[in-house]
Amino acid sequence: MSCPRDDSTENDSDPSATANPTHADRASGAPSGFDGFGDVSAMIGPPPGDAPDPSSAVERPESSSADAWDESHSVDAWDEAPSAAATDGTSSGSAADGTLLDEEDTGDEEDTGDEDGPLAPLAASGPAAAAASRSAARATDRRTRRRRKSIVWIAVGAVAALLIAAGCGYVALFGLPGGLAAASEAPTATAPGTPTGTPTPTSTPTPTETPTPTATSTLPAGVTDITDPDSVTVLVNKLTPLQPQDYAPSDLVRLADIGLLSSNDHSLRAPAADALKVLFAAAAAEGITLDGQSGYRSYETQTSLYNGYVADMGQAAADATSARPGYSEHQTGLAIDISSPDEPCALEGCFSGTRAGQWLAAHAWEYGFILRFGDGQTGVTGYEFEPWHFRYVGVEVSTAMHDGGFVTYEEYLGAPAAPDYAS
Repeated sequence: MSCPRDDSTENDSDPSATANPTHADRASGAPSGFDGFGDVSAMIGPPPGDAPDPSSAVERPESSSADAWDESHSVDAWDEAPSAAATDGTSSGSAADGTLLDEEDTGDEEDTGDEDGPLAPLAASGPAAAAASRSAARATDRRTRRRRKSIVWIAVGAVAALLIAAGCGYVALFGLPGGLAAASEAPTATAPGTPTGTPTPTSTPTPTETPTPTATSTLPAGVTDITDPDSVTVLVNKLTPLQPQDYAPSDLVRLADIGLLSSNDHSLRAPAADALKVLFAAAAAEGITLDGQSGYRSYETQTSLYNGYVADMGQAAADATSARPGYSEHQTGLAIDISSPDEPCALEGCFSGTRAGQWLAAHAWEYGFILRFGDGQTGVTGYEFEPWHFRYVGVEVSTAMHDGGFVTYEEYLGAPAAPDYAS
């Protein structure tokens, strides 16, 4: 650093001093290479009463407000247009028009206190340089605040993202507050209307064999059930055996016990026996004696009887005359073979021509009985004409069949014909 010298005489004679007052003013304080704070007069300006040369100050914009100054001399503008002095490698300098140019301000450097630092030219410029320094400081402060806000918002966003991710992961893993305990205790989702309680285990019943339906789903008048062997309307034919096949009724009544003639001491189920008693009484009132010759037959009795027919007649003839065990209406306790001791043709086709046979054909329906195997109906019933075989179905059904002109029970039920066994 060189010592200051008196340049007043040089200023008077130097033409450049008049052409460039700013340089002259700056030179009056220190040599052009002096950038420190040693010259106090250069830092505080001229003494009172001495008006500074307008050309020595940095040219201000038309507006004197600080905002306008900041906008026209912002740090960004200075960044975009670096001074010629910075280009030459010096810290500061003056342009030809007298405008003070400062080195690029990035806002990242701090004042180190070096007397050769960037503040020396500003101090040497007087009030204009001080205003520019304040504007640069404000711009730097604004930029610093923007950076801090950006950093804060980035940090907040990162924390929020972490919290959201953690919350979603927690809900996905545990579902409800309370951790694993709540997750393990959460009830299983059920369909609407489905009970959520745990049902009490119940034993599974052993499946039982059920007969294949043989009639229409809509039962006709008076028919309550055609598959239950205990029903008086049960259907039994060569396609529809009893279930179980060794069925035995529990309400059998000996005909002799109710005062009815039965040469073979047979029995019937209670409802059939009661109806038969009334029928016999009605026939007796007209002078006709009837005999209950064959009623209930057990599975064992039917087996023995059928085997005897097969032995005598062969199976084909036996099937047309006698039912196989488990396929016989006699096993239900609802069928009765009726004859008359006063007339011949017991259990023969000629019985239909007897007085007793004709009376039964005309009046049996009035007491709940039907002629089960009518003449010419073998293709439906599977059996030859039996004018002695009557089946109890109840008065409502027998009346409906009589009034409707139905000849066979299969026809009345809408069941398929059963001319032969399935196998």
